[in-house]
Amino acid sequence: MQKIGVIVIHGLGLQKKEFALKFMKKLDKAFAGMMNAPSSNPYIDVEPVYWGDVFGEDEERIYRDLVLNKKLRFKKLRRYLVYYLADAVAYQPVDTNGQNYDAVHQSISNALHRLSKRIGNTAPLFVVSHSLGTVIASNFFYDLQFTSRHFPGIIDITSPLERGETLTHFYSLGTTLPLWSLRYRDFSKPIRVPSLGGEELYPGLEGEWVNFYDKDDILGYPLREIDPAYEKAVKADVNINVGNLFTFWNPLCHTSYMKDKKVVNHIADRLAVAYRYINTE
Repeated sequence: MQKIGVIVIHGLGLQKKEFALKFMKKLDKAFAGMMNAPSSNPYIDVEPVYWGDVFGEDEERIYRDLVLNKKLRFKKLRRYLVYYLADAVAYQPVDTNGQNYDAVHQSISNALHRLSKRIGNTAPLFVVSHSLGTVIASNFFYDLQFTSRHFPGIIDITSPLERGETLTHFYSLGTTLPLWSLRYRDFSKPIRVPSLGGEELYPGLEGEWVNFYDKDDILGYPLREIDPAYEKAVKADVNINVGNLFTFWNPLCHTSYMKDKKVVNHIADRLAVAYRYINTE
């Protein structure tokens, strides 16, 4: 039986390596319930993509040397800006190789390699990305699908999974991708979901790109209105109300997408449908 691979990519801000644990537990419970099984382990394999360490030390140094040591005011607000704004600035691609853009993408390549080794190099791939993580994921698969000058550091080039060819489902949560689009005069070439390789490996499997956003989230936006090409590529912009009693009504809800029951259940349902399809052919 063929397992399905899932990668989870975090977004802006100060992140911990364990950022995906709560989401993984919720997904396990929801998916196992749909499969009437004690655990999701026999069916799916989830691999978090932690890229926060690429910028973490430098951001901490800037905060320490320029904010704390210089005794600047509004320390908490500045800390927030350093870790949120600096992520977006530091990730910008530059003309030379070996920069942060490539280092962040290498984190995804490493995760795909681990998945490929565990569940096979033709396993279907689900991508769950939050905030700036969607920009990162979109750029990563764009570079694979359209061969830009920035090419991800694939570890095993013989693996279709590592080459992004088994991508079948893509979920963007609170994405800043529309803001990123302002960098380009023409933003009419979204990634293909499913990829051409995914369609060939699993013909008839209905993949999707679904975007979740909250109207109170100032960093999360709909995608289909960016360009007619995105209207075609993104199956749906789903407006949801994420967060708890203290955050659902304000911009702090931005961090709550992976805890939301509707988000988790939708992804779990699509995983169950995909698993049954590819294992009954």
